[in-house]
Amino acid sequence: MSTDPYHAVQQEVQASLQNAATLRASYMRIRSTAREESEELIWARNELKATLAALEADLEDLEESVNVVESTGARLFGLEESEVIDRRRYVSHVRREIETMRAEVEGQSENGRSRPSSMIGASGRAGESVPPEDEDAQAEWARQEQQMMIRQQDETIDTIAGTLNTLHEQAGLMGQEIGEHVEMLEDLERGVDRSDAKLSSAMSRMRKFIRQTEETKSGWCIVILIIILMALLLAVILV
Repeated sequence: MSTDPYHAVQQEVQASLQNAATLRASYMRIRSTAREESEELIWARNELKATLAALEADLEDLEESVNVVESTGARLFGLEESEVIDRRRYVSHVRREIETMRAEVEGQSENGRSRPSSMIGASGRAGESVPPEDEDAQAEWARQEQQMMIRQQDETIDTIAGTLNTLHEQAGLMGQEIGEHVEMLEDLERGVDRSDAKLSSAMSRMRKFIRQTEETKSGWCIVILIIILMALLLAVILV
């Protein structure tokens, strides 16, 4: 099965789109209070233009991934045709948002003071009548987008749960190994105690033997000295 890069690029596009919506709201607020050539308004306009340019580049990558899936075949990526259609709708939705924001920032709206379009996923811009078909399509798209996000969250939770199970198993194995090492250390300690007792007993016997040997040698020296003394006395008497 081929790798599907859609979700990674789609997350970047969604984050950029939300950032652009925030900048657009700030730009519209500044434009409603500041002079046309004020530095604050110029900075806000340039910042929004740069964000829209980066967003459009990301959208091109996203659209390219959708084109690859459509040209190769959804089954090759493990996708259903309905999901491919949802992706195409999402690309179209983001492109419309970009065009709307660019028209506002470039002053291409009718009165030059266009009100901000609704937030991402809303049914339409304020003050405009939206055909029921568009409302149904946008509601369906919002529902499907929410379901997609829920599936992604479920996959993330499953991944985290699998990681936690693996860590739990590894912790169990480590606990078993630690228990075995503790038993080995206890056996070693008992062996050391036995060896220490044997060594103490041997040292005691050695000290006793040395003491007995010293006492025997002293007795023999006294006997020899007595014999020598008696011999000398005998020699003196005979002489």
